[in-house]
Amino acid sequence: MRVAVFSTKSYDREFLDAANATAQANHELVYFDTRLNPKTASLAADFPAVCAFVNDDVGTETLKILAAQGTRFIALRSTGFNNVDLKTAAELGIKVARVTVYSPFSVAEHAVGLVLMLNRRLYRAYNRVRDDNFSLEGLLGFDLHGSTVGIIGTGKIGIIFAQIMQGFGCHLLGYDVYPNPKFEAIANARYVELPELFAKADIISLHCPLTPETYHLIDANAIAQMKPGMMLINTSRGGLIDTTAVIEGIKSGKIGHLGIDVYEQEDELFFRDLSDTVIQDDAFQLLQSFSNVVITAHQAFFTRNALTDISTTTISNITDFEQGHPLKLKNEISYQPLVSTATSS
Repeated sequence: MRVAVFSTKSYDREFLDAANATAQANHELVYFDTRLNPKTASLAADFPAVCAFVNDDVGTETLKILAAQGTRFIALRSTGFNNVDLKTAAELGIKVARVTVYSPFSVAEHAVGLVLMLNRRLYRAYNRVRDDNFSLEGLLGFDLHGSTVGIIGTGKIGIIFAQIMQGFGCHLLGYDVYPNPKFEAIANARYVELPELFAKADIISLHCPLTPETYHLIDANAIAQMKPGMMLINTSRGGLIDTTAVIEGIKSGKIGHLGIDVYEQEDELFFRDLSDTVIQDDAFQLLQSFSNVVITAHQAFFTRNALTDISTTTISNITDFEQGHPLKLKNEISYQPLVSTATSS
């Protein structure tokens, strides 16, 4: 099957080619560095399948162009699908499949890494020692043992993050409209409503998808309920956080530490080398200026284990569609009006 693969880097090609060869699928993968959007959709002319990534624009306009050109299937090499207009896809007869299962340890461990880096100021300590500055002023942290950690979204990633933090001796507060028995089975873990989680957590980590209900889940009202000096971690989707409100929270001291691997305007920044340009996003530049903020560029998923899983599932999804096999229920997604605020990830 001919597949137009957008937003590709060298590592995407390496792992997709390996998965294609291992499965003996013999798909013709045509790689494009550019992002998929209405302006670039013409590159997929006469391709029955398109493979898109997390920041590709698979909205209404793009889908209409793809459908008119003969595309009948979109394989997402990501878990999130907030960048896809599922209703329009269904109306146009375009099937959409995603990767729902890849190493959840990759993201959970990265979230823990952000916690440790912020708490012990490892980024500042590293640079100081390189400059022969061995002062400890400004590097004071706190014991994770005995701290209270709030986890919003207790799916696969949230559960692993909870288990790791429990290993540090933390008390765990969880929130999810679909409680997970695995979370309740963890020592020192219990479910609470969001107001209690906001009020009691020393650290809050987000592990939920971006939906209309979770958009700007962390806004000015939520921040006002939080403990002064708390730590906020987001390795899920940038739109979960209202950037303007968070900046004000940092300025006021309500948010004492911020660690993000995602950003709500990241599609104009991440996965590209912009070191020779002047970034025009003032909010992002302001975040970068705070000494208690650590930003990584959507790399939480970026392990060999995860990339192998993502590529294997993507190739499998393409093969199933090509051969007319029913798409695996866990991978196929279709338009369904959202009726709840489900946040399992």
